[in-house]
Amino acid sequence: MSQYKDTVQNFASLIGQQNTWNAISPEYAARMAVQNRFKTGLDIARYTADIMRQDMAEYDADSSQYTQSLGCWHGFVGQQKLLAIKKHHGTTSKRYLYLSGWMIAALRSDFGPLPDQSMHEKTSVPALIEELYTFLRQADARELGHLFHDLDAARAAGNSVEEQRILNAIDNYETHVVPIVADIDAGFGNEEATYLLAKKMIEAGACAIQIENQVSDAKQCGHQDGKVTVPHEDFLAKINAVRYAFLELGVPNGIIVARTDSLGAGLTQKIPVSREPGDLAAQYNSFLEVEPVLSADDVNEGDMVLKQNGQLVRPVRLPNGLFRFKANTGEQRVVLDCVTSLQNGADLLWIETEKPHVGQIGGMVSEIRKIIPDAKLVYNNSPSFNWTLNFRQQVFDAWAQEGRDLSAYDRAALMSVDYDATELAQEADSWIQSFQADAAREAGIFHHLITLPTYHTAALSTDQLAEGYFGEEGMLAYVRGVQRQEIRRSIACVKHQDMAGSNMGDDHKEYFSGEGALKASGKDNTMNQFS
Repeated sequence: MSQYKDTVQNFASLIGQQNTWNAISPEYAARMAVQNRFKTGLDIARYTADIMRQDMAEYDADSSQYTQSLGCWHGFVGQQKLLAIKKHHGTTSKRYLYLSGWMIAALRSDFGPLPDQSMHEKTSVPALIEELYTFLRQADARELGHLFHDLDAARAAGNSVEEQRILNAIDNYETHVVPIVADIDAGFGNEEATYLLAKKMIEAGACAIQIENQVSDAKQCGHQDGKVTVPHEDFLAKINAVRYAFLELGVPNGIIVARTDSLGAGLTQKIPVSREPGDLAAQYNSFLEVEPVLSADDVNEGDMVLKQNGQLVRPVRLPNGLFRFKANTGEQRVVLDCVTSLQNGADLLWIETEKPHVGQIGGMVSEIRKIIPDAKLVYNNSPSFNWTLNFRQQVFDAWAQEGRDLSAYDRAALMSVDYDATELAQEADSWIQSFQADAAREAGIFHHLITLPTYHTAALSTDQLAEGYFGEEGMLAYVRGVQRQEIRRSIACVKHQDMAGSNMGDDHKEYFSGEGALKASGKDNTMNQFS
């Protein structure tokens, strides 16, 4: 017997034991239960953590099995992504969602648009996770509701073959609920604050939490200047805090993504205490820019002095009290960060880079894998990169090494539309197209994400609509540019009443009130024009 039929029978048995539940339909109760598979955020966190662990194992066996996600700042945006994925690709397998702290700061704060500096309300992070899963669960309920209507129609027509096909579709239904990689920034405070926020995020459904090694109260966007990192001991305390939160809430498979911003961070706020030569603090301090101390005259009042390699040195301190790292040590610090994080509880790495370059990323991962052979990355395919210019310049440089004639190209001006039809531009586009597969194979990238895609798509589509609607096109700008495309691309949202839950509401009214239900889906509903 099918799972659906079993659920119906179980409710029939339960209802039969009651004397006052005669108006309750076992089939309707079963439908509502099937439409609400996940009862809590913790149910979701456990389910998606297991999926992500399986995906990680499959990637280890075959690097072509990498995963992807797109960032989202609203539940509806995440829902529409998953609906589109299922429609175009038939499955949600290996497709996730990314929750970006940058987009929360820019779009979800009560203060209005904010820079990515952890100034937004920390509670907005778990709130968005809960919102995303609410919309994904609603997508499940809506699609299953359509299947239930089809089931009723097949039964009414006496078509047992179609009835069985639909029952199989219900029993094998693939949920829109997928893993969310959620950004906790630098933890929004000390390790206790990190733990408390992580708990809220996990309770909302997060199975994967990404945390970065910047100073919490001096946090900057990963692609801006002025980043300040913390010593490893401080960062590891926060990794421990997140792990304890997962364990406390019964999500042992929860995933911690340890992000290092060291490649672009030239400053530190704190010099850790070294307890023995070569320990982690000593390694961190070895990257500091220092000046030799030959006598007391070389030291100013209030200066700090360290002993390194048998010599007294003074760390260079800036007027703001921060200390500076030596130039060109970023990659070495990244490797140390990544190895240390994986050896102390992290599951995945995130290396924030200044450009998308497979060779650069792969070089660092190669060093990490000398110590941690199965090290894997989450990588930010960031809109902060000028992808067109970066890859045209990469092709230019590769061709220059080959000795090709590049006299027709100006490397500094390769972004120009004048180059769009050239062989170089076409080759660069080919490199962009294969970047994710190449990086998964050659640079250990398990998960590719775009942090801010819908921030930009919303701006672009709004610009295009406003240009036409408030110009000569008028209403045609909407009809031709939006609605006609929705209809012809079979986008479910064209029936916006159904998308918002109107038909499910009608079903529930019928369950609750029977023939007396006042329903919205009658013949005068204009959504029928899109049938």
